[in-house]
Amino acid sequence: MITFSDVLPACPRPSAMHVGVCRIVLRMHGVHSLKGKRGVIGSLCARVRNKFNVSIAEVGDHDSWQAATLGVTSVSNDPVVAEKMLAAVLDFIERGRDGIEIVECQQETVSGF
Repeated sequence: MITFSDVLPACPRPSAMHVGVCRIVLRMHGVHSLKGKRGVIGSLCARVRNKFNVSIAEVGDHDSWQAATLGVTSVSNDPVVAEKMLAAVLDFIERGRDGIEIVECQQETVSGF
């Protein structure tokens, strides 16, 4: 009689997963309404998603039209790669010409899943 273990090879030991998480507080100059803020943040998030392999979303300051809090995550099998990816995202946002200023940034890498 044939069993599953005969047909399927043994599962290899999974490699470690490292998740880089970054919380970014932004101030937007020249934005005078929530509609304008949605346009700026939507465009920024789309450009970050297209350029980098990360997840990004507005996670706070929804009712403030000159501030936004973004959450960015990167997943890798190497913690250094996850950290470098988040650093590249921060650099991309800082170099942008959208009148956006990074006010605060908290970054952490969680390992061992």
